[in-house]
Amino acid sequence: MASLSHSGQDACLVINAGSSSLKFSVIRKDGATGLEPVVSGQISGIGTAPRFEAKDAARHPLADHRWPDGENPGRSALLHHLLDWIAETLTGVTLVAAGHRVVHGGTRFSAPALVTPAVMDALEGLIPLAPLHEPHNIAAMRALAEIYPGLPQVACFDTAFHHDQPWQSQTFAIPRDLTAEGVRRYGFHGLSYEYIAHRLPQVAPELADGHVVVCHLGSGASLCAMRGGRSIDTTMGFTALDGVPMGTRPGAIDPGVLIYLMREKGYGADDLEKLLYHKSGLLGVSGLSNDMRDLENSDAPAAAEAVELFCHHVAKQAAALAASMGGLDALVFTAGVGENSTLVRSRVAEKLAWLGVALDPAANRAKATRISTQESRVPVFVIPTDEERMIARHTLDTVAVAAADRAA
Repeated sequence: MASLSHSGQDACLVINAGSSSLKFSVIRKDGATGLEPVVSGQISGIGTAPRFEAKDAARHPLADHRWPDGENPGRSALLHHLLDWIAETLTGVTLVAAGHRVVHGGTRFSAPALVTPAVMDALEGLIPLAPLHEPHNIAAMRALAEIYPGLPQVACFDTAFHHDQPWQSQTFAIPRDLTAEGVRRYGFHGLSYEYIAHRLPQVAPELADGHVVVCHLGSGASLCAMRGGRSIDTTMGFTALDGVPMGTRPGAIDPGVLIYLMREKGYGADDLEKLLYHKSGLLGVSGLSNDMRDLENSDAPAAAEAVELFCHHVAKQAAALAASMGGLDALVFTAGVGENSTLVRSRVAEKLAWLGVALDPAANRAKATRISTQESRVPVFVIPTDEERMIARHTLDTVAVAAADRAA
């Protein structure tokens, strides 16, 4: 097996654990403050037919391993395989910490947290708020703690960036005792929005303190209103179901629909969960696919309708967020669809023309950083997100602070 030599480099392992996959990257320190990716990959098919894949920073394949039929190692064994592969392949790289993407931090976790048994126990209490994500985030922490007990771990929360939003952006119009129990709007994709907030001053310094709507459009999709680099409002709420339609999730839906399905169709909680998380969104409307690329390449009328519905709601929410923060100085597209779909960006911009948005078609096709015309009252940007780099930064900073506190 080929090895990659980065002599004497400290690095962070970044983990994004899901129900059937574990995405990872290794990001090393580069100089005093820089961070550079070394490898990335995933273990897919967990629980069925596991497959380990890894690529270097230039996206060249480094590993592609499938386990024999009938051999189905558990999550701990798969993590063992990953760590052994890193030790063998990344010669000279020393893992000094592991950072985990954790979907929900509840009301308690407003910043990255050093993982301890008490923290993991507290996260267990948040499983009802994110039942499809949180258990797998925690399972990866527990497994890594058993395999590599001396490796510091840090939990980085998708909700933390939105923690200090104005109260009116966080509060449902429900009895206050329910709000006090934690039934409120949390918002998600915070690590992505935080990265954009750090990048925007480099891309457009004059807009960094302005009113900016960021469209994180991927299989999961949301929008965020940022003023001065801080979250003011966002489209996702108590769970990652709210807001715009997504790959398999409906976005905002009249709660009366759910009551109707329960009373008239006999739906239970599990049926609703399956409908809302796995059978709706682009997949449900098109009947074909949850992948925007498939829909854009399809001649089926239902595929075109799914794309149109998606763009309609993205534009609608962008305008609503502009009203929420009292203006719009810039629009940013990011994440898989936002960064790669010329059609989606064009359709959304057309629907926001009344706000002064005007795209340059050539720049949009070329996926330039600025894709609006010079005359556009609202400049429009495409800024690739990098949640892994954000997690690595938080993780190394948190570990360094903890070490300094111990030494004091």
